[in-house]
Amino acid sequence: MQQDLNRVIEQVTKEKGIDREILVEAIESAMVSAAKKTFGAERSFEAQYNPEIGEIELFEAKVVVDDVADPDTEIDLEDARETLDPDVELGDELLMKMDSSVFGRIAAQAAKQNIVQRVRDVEREIIFNEFKDRQGELVHGIVQRFEKNNIIVNLGRTNAILPEKEQVPRERYRQGDRIRAYIVSVEMTSRGPQIVLSRTHPGMLIKLFEQEVPEIYEGIVEVKGAAREPGGRAKIAVTSNDADVDPVGACVGMKGTRVQSVVQELRGEKIDIVHWIPEQAEYVCRALAPAKVTKILLDDDAHSMEVIVPDEQLSLAIGRKGQNVRLASRLTGWGIDARSESEAEEESRQARQSLAAVPGVSEVMAELLYQSGFKSAEDLSEAEASTINEITGIELEKAVVILEASTRHVEEERERLALEAEQAEAEQAEADAAAQAAEADAEGDAGDAGGAVSEAADAASEGEEASAEPESAAGKAVEEPATAEGEGEAEPTPQQGA
Repeated sequence: MQQDLNRVIEQVTKEKGIDREILVEAIESAMVSAAKKTFGAERSFEAQYNPEIGEIELFEAKVVVDDVADPDTEIDLEDARETLDPDVELGDELLMKMDSSVFGRIAAQAAKQNIVQRVRDVEREIIFNEFKDRQGELVHGIVQRFEKNNIIVNLGRTNAILPEKEQVPRERYRQGDRIRAYIVSVEMTSRGPQIVLSRTHPGMLIKLFEQEVPEIYEGIVEVKGAAREPGGRAKIAVTSNDADVDPVGACVGMKGTRVQSVVQELRGEKIDIVHWIPEQAEYVCRALAPAKVTKILLDDDAHSMEVIVPDEQLSLAIGRKGQNVRLASRLTGWGIDARSESEAEEESRQARQSLAAVPGVSEVMAELLYQSGFKSAEDLSEAEASTINEITGIELEKAVVILEASTRHVEEERERLALEAEQAEAEQAEADAAAQAAEADAEGDAGDAGGAVSEAADAASEGEEASAEPESAAGKAVEEPATAEGEGEAEPTPQQGA
């Protein structure tokens, strides 16, 4: 039995990866708990593991006193010297060995539960400490089961969850399939460590390139950012810390072998590799590839850029359902508004025309204001005189006059637009009324025509009845002479018989 305890401790420490001291401490604590459950919670016990004999020794602690008031916690000095230690003194604490075999079934079961619970808690803590430092890494696992569209993945020592929102929409798995995913978070819950996986996180794309591209792993090529629309398209920005190494070429690999490995793992997701540079405008142009950018208007305050592209490349810059410009915006961190050249020219013409319509603003001044970001007379009316002075170089007094004129012009323009809107509403109301009247007339004409048809049908029915009555009378007239003739022929018969 003693050898069995030693062997059990060794086996559990190897299988669970638990430190031997922690397991021994758990057993000792369970023995103390069982003793208190058996003999009473007010008594003091101490358990010690003896590795030489492979036994948990249980002791009861008692204090040496002259007059014993509580036999459960105190012992008389004379009894202590006679039975335990002849050199004992008052106030000393003695440990009296007890027989652990007297524990009842309930106490033994409680001790077992305490040991199992302690081992489970230690194992959970070990797993949590192991995976909390692996957050942001890729792991391999096996699909174990499905719970409400979530996939439970077996990672070996524990299970992880791949939520539905972290799954690529077009990917399908079956029980037993191998899967590779990105660790998003590791949290300790009441049920143990919860490991959340993802296959849609941009970090998974970065980690896949780290595994496929040695230059990234060694730090020669650095990944600056990534953006994904899982299952569709992705963009990754890279730069090189070595002038002799092309970052894009390193990621693509010989004949595209490196990037193709990543594409295969992501089940055909298309990947654009962008060369990152510090100059943000050029960086945005590269992120919008394969579209060619002809002009960029940058707004630092709004952290956005207006990108002008040729008319024939607008759809290419925007991408399918806005995918390309959306990914470029996420990758660069800038708000991007893509427009065609013709649309930009029309907007520019209208802006210059609106500014030049303000009294006192020349075409040259309107051009200067437009180049400084003013898009309409309303924008000009909201500006400061000092700002106009700095942009155009005119005197401050004249700038004030221009601002006042722009304010009046904007108010007049608003009144004109409101009047035009009212006239348009009135015209629309008249058109609707006319349409309703025409519809009512059409319904009336249709009713009259229907009445005429009904009357004609009634007249025709009456004519048929009238023509049927003479025919019936003629038939009766024909039948009556025939009857008379029959009666005349029957009369002579008795005379003949006579």
